[in-house]
Amino acid sequence: MPFDLCAVAAAALLFTAAAVVGRSYPDSAGTLRLRWPPMSAYWLPHWGPGTFAALTVAVLAVAYGPSLARTLPWRALPVVCWAGAMAWSWSLALVDGWHRGVAHRLAARYEYLQSVDEVHDVGATLREFTGRILMDAPDNWPPHVAGHPPAALLTFVGLDRLGLSGGGWAAAFAITAGASAAAAVLVTVRALVTEDAARRCAPFVVLAPAAVWMGVSADGYFTAVSAWAVALLALSATRKTRAPRTAALCSGLLFGLTCYLSYGLVLMAAVALGVLAAARTVRPVPFVLLGIAPWFAVFTAAGFWWFEGYFTLVERYYQGAARVRPYSYFVWGNLAAQVAVVGPAVVAALRRACVPDTGAGPERRLGALRLLTAAGACCLLAADLSGMSKGETERIWLPFTLWLLPATALLPSPSTRWWLGAQAGLALTVNHLLVTGW
Repeated sequence: MPFDLCAVAAAALLFTAAAVVGRSYPDSAGTLRLRWPPMSAYWLPHWGPGTFAALTVAVLAVAYGPSLARTLPWRALPVVCWAGAMAWSWSLALVDGWHRGVAHRLAARYEYLQSVDEVHDVGATLREFTGRILMDAPDNWPPHVAGHPPAALLTFVGLDRLGLSGGGWAAAFAITAGASAAAAVLVTVRALVTEDAARRCAPFVVLAPAAVWMGVSADGYFTAVSAWAVALLALSATRKTRAPRTAALCSGLLFGLTCYLSYGLVLMAAVALGVLAAARTVRPVPFVLLGIAPWFAVFTAAGFWWFEGYFTLVERYYQGAARVRPYSYFVWGNLAAQVAVVGPAVVAALRRACVPDTGAGPERRLGALRLLTAAGACCLLAADLSGMSKGETERIWLPFTLWLLPATALLPSPSTRWWLGAQAGLALTVNHLLVTGW
């Protein structure tokens, strides 16, 4: 326990250093393009209609979460965790009020809903998509549309065509989909490690501070799609499903979709490799590739070439804030910001994950847990070193930080409620003192 607290203290010092150094820039708002470095947020102590609900969810999760995770039938546990994660996300979002916290988030000037009405012909949109990425292009896309492949925009176009138009419906979709990532994590951990490990980390997955950014964010939706791709791959690789080939094929379909939701999600290949290494098999690979292939075939045939879109985006990226944001700060400031996203419990758990385990039997199975966590950490480091994530990584890296949460299964049971309380306290503090940028 003392070593865990030392790790948390070190992480807190890193965050503090990033805040102090960030504020010390002569014009931090102009140079870093952040009003409250190292996070994309601004200082505004406030409360709202979600405050009481968030406190209630936090108290109930701390008081009853560990016992429910131990005693609920397995079939019910992922569903209950999904519901709990939704309640946590909704309540935190509503701290900022319905308009600012929910309805307006995906309808802001840089978001996807701004471009939904411009899509009259999907084929024409795909053919002209890359030509509208650069800032000097006629009718250039808003930042988030330009910064992602077309499937992200087309998702919200699809919702609109189904009659679910506007920021409220888009927010409900993002929260519902994003919260399902909690269930995907449990399915993955149970398949690769043990059911006990899945049960031990369940309350931490539900009450993650990441929910502050996961809620009304398209990146929460991206996180869920990639998480279920990993979960299906784990089921296939460990043969813990009656149809492992079908699971692998569906995993490939979801991995293919992630490639067309966010360019950066190609890094999820590291998590996929971690799953295969933990299961010690490559049997699912041909079926996963078979599932991925149609996405590239259809989008390419329709006129959107993924690689052209990506390299055009790199040019657009350096036309904007990245042109002035210093790599020397963000290469470590990004990591400091993740302290607020994952919380002290994950920091302590990561310290434990770094301690080699020489046990046998069930204890040795925890090696798979360490592999999964290491894969998520590799995604973070690769994204960080690439220089394509200068700031705003609290939401951009959600698909990667999600896979640090299973490490909480390594925390000792007697301290579970204390760590859960710390997680909830951090999320509530951030959400009530800061208005996050996304």
